Amino acid sequence: MAPSAAVEVVDVVVVGAGPCGLACAIAAQRVGLSAVVIDRGPIVSGIASYPTFMSFFSTAERLSIGGVPFIVATDKPTRRDALAYYRGVASFHALDVRQYETVLEIVSIAVDETPLRWMVHTRGRSVGERQYAARAVVVATGYFGKPNRLGVPGEALPHVQHGYTEGHGAWNESVVIVGGANSAVDAALDMYRAGARVTIVHFGPELDKNVKPWVRPEIMARITEGSIAARYQSRVIAIEPDAVVIAGPDGEVRVTATQVYAMTGYLPETGLLEHVGVPIDAVTGVPHHDSATMATPVEGIYLAGVIASGFDANKIFIENGRDHGDRIAASIVGRMSSSEHQS
Repeated sequence: MAPSAAVEVVDVVVVGAGPCGLACAIAAQRVGLSAVVIDRGPIVSGIASYPTFMSFFSTAERLSIGGVPFIVATDKPTRRDALAYYRGVASFHALDVRQYETVLEIVSIAVDETPLRWMVHTRGRSVGERQYAARAVVVATGYFGKPNRLGVPGEALPHVQHGYTEGHGAWNESVVIVGGANSAVDAALDMYRAGARVTIVHFGPELDKNVKPWVRPEIMARITEGSIAARYQSRVIAIEPDAVVIAGPDGEVRVTATQVYAMTGYLPETGLLEHVGVPIDAVTGVPHHDSATMATPVEGIYLAGVIASGFDANKIFIENGRDHGDRIAASIVGRMSSSEHQS
């Protein structure tokens, strides 16, 4: 069944306008495929949600995509540098990015003398519902839409957040930060500098080993001098309007908190993949795929970026996910050639 005239026809739909999704669209264009990139937020919305004054661990060169140099005056690019860079890349390559448009579902098309396999249904903030018919769909949805929740009473209270941007709003407030990795440490230092009274609550015996080496000395100095409190081997078991209840070496303790930041990471959003029948490993959370082509077992459905790493978000970053687009584009073209040869 061929799509109706009201449906936009495109070779590739990329779900997610992060760096890896953009790289996929660029790779598709380079081999002559048309591509549309759809994101429920703005371009590179994951980076936009980072702390305002964050610096990347990677160098600018390792974050570059599409053959466009990423040049900054410092060793490590900042969030603001990256936002400007990726906007520029999308403009340079004239990518068709549909912002503030949510993918509702992906459904198969009954193939009848047409190369189109998938119908992508969306709803935009200002454009209403749309439909796209495509040869292939690339799911590049990143890692920042589904927080890894604490699962404790009070987590839905309005002063609890799963994410952090800047410390200004924490001035003169009592803040509890749950977590011990880079995001928690960055938030703790930023809010401390803004005048907050900060307590870190972490289940481990110390901060995570992967805390950025140029940041670790400062956070340890603040903890040692008592400017930032740290409660190790402890877990939040309840959140109240003005405090959190912590279970740790000293038993149950109430710590005053007018703001709570659960910096406990995120879970991969695999709903779209599961809906079309892509198997997800129950232990690792990794969607089944061929790492050489990023193709899933479902014909025409691909993965790109951190979604392919399952529960371990530290396996795939921009620097080792940006080449997924080249593998995907080559696979799509190869399948097209094979199909034409068979016909």
